[in-house]
Amino acid sequence: MAQLTCKDLSCGYEQKAVVSNVNFSVNAGDYLCIVGENGSGKSTLVKTLLGLVKPIGGSIDTGDGLKRNEIGYLPQQTDVQRDFPASVWEVVISGCLAGSGFRPFYNKQEKDLARQNIEKMGLKGFEKRCYRELSGGQQQRVLLARALCATRKLLLLDEPVSGLDPKVTLEMYELIAKLNREDGVTIIMISHDINAALKYASHVLHVSHDVFFGTREEYLNSEYVKRFTVTGGEV
Repeated sequence: MAQLTCKDLSCGYEQKAVVSNVNFSVNAGDYLCIVGENGSGKSTLVKTLLGLVKPIGGSIDTGDGLKRNEIGYLPQQTDVQRDFPASVWEVVISGCLAGSGFRPFYNKQEKDLARQNIEKMGLKGFEKRCYRELSGGQQQRVLLARALCATRKLLLLDEPVSGLDPKVTLEMYELIAKLNREDGVTIIMISHDINAALKYASHVLHVSHDVFFGTREEYLNSEYVKRFTVTGGEV
């Protein structure tokens, strides 16, 4: 049974569609990369999947025990976010907020989960460090730990390596792949890097004036990948 299914989904703002007729499903353990040209509606699609933007048409259904508030999200960072004056611990454990209801405190289970994810991201000993004093790669690991506090099932990642140098980019890709491969976390990732998409993804969703969804192998044999690589694979 699919964790997430979109049927004839149209997304946009003020009833003006940015992307239309999106059909795809994601099963537990899949690694879906969303690619496409700049302005094709990839980020709008992700915000719609998260419920931050209402769909114009079509449907989004969750299954296989996944609830909408159990989707972890790592957004693109802005300059304001990079300068956020909070500790690593405060940022990471805030990922538990969606599941804590109206409780004014974090329970032991949530604190243990935050500690586990901090260690998993290689950040043990950084708990008291100020987030804005960290490097770009360290900040992304903090945000990934935060997203993991919100879910053990599905992560939505919007350009998670944007602005990182090549070495740190590779480390981040490998870390995400490990979460998918060893922990069984389903990944949906927007990427401007077609090479990374084809290396790590099990499935590809290409958003353009028309939409492709299929396995990595099907995408490699499609006209979409030829068109995309001719333009340099930039989105």
